[in-house]
Amino acid sequence: MLSFTVRMTFEQDDHDEIVTTLCLLTEASRKEPGCVSYIPHFIDGDPCTVLIYEQYADEAALDFHRNTPHFHRHAIGGLYQKMRQRQIENLTAVC
Repeated sequence: MLSFTVRMTFEQDDHDEIVTTLCLLTEASRKEPGCVSYIPHFIDGDPCTVLIYEQYADEAALDFHRNTPHFHRHAIGGLYQKMRQRQIENLTAVC
């Protein structure tokens, strides 16, 4: 199982567009084979920072996700074009 978070910051003026893009990306991503969890969050008190918690069954499922048309459209062509900063944290399960 692969688990990680993606933290991105955006301009306040882009908030509504980011919400729409996240919802489209989330809906499609959750339907992928091998996607265990895909949950975007805004940080409480910071409407410009998004944290996405993602889990995939294996590396193949993550590769599949990163090569889908919806990832290219909504992540690379949408979120990545608007983000000011991006950080990925890989996670290791305890139990």
